[in-house]
Amino acid sequence: MADIEGAAVPERLLITRTTTGDGVGIVILAGEVDLDGSSQLHDVLLSCVRTAPGTVVDFGEVAFLDSSGINVLISAHRAAESRGVWLRLAAPQHAVERVLRLVGVDALIACYPTVERALTG
Repeated sequence: MADIEGAAVPERLLITRTTTGDGVGIVILAGEVDLDGSSQLHDVLLSCVRTAPGTVVDFGEVAFLDSSGINVLISAHRAAESRGVWLRLAAPQHAVERVLRLVGVDALIACYPTVERALTG
């Protein structure tokens, strides 16, 4: 099942949500995660962690991540923890991975090189 959430801001951030056969949510991002799209991303991630046993956020097509995106990830992580489900990040490009490391998000939320590895944990 795939739901295209649509562009949060046309040409800037595309959010696609799919679900695996065992109910794990995969949120696929493409573009830039910044203030303009962070509100929609927040809604999608919170919906996933409320309904799925686990969620993977695929950053493979994300070229930019700012502090508003970091805040969304931390908020989603906290919501997942409070529900007893997991949240994992997957496939960040070098620039995004660097931001995740610099602010310590990679120590808070497990980060994997591929979606497949994130799914198997």
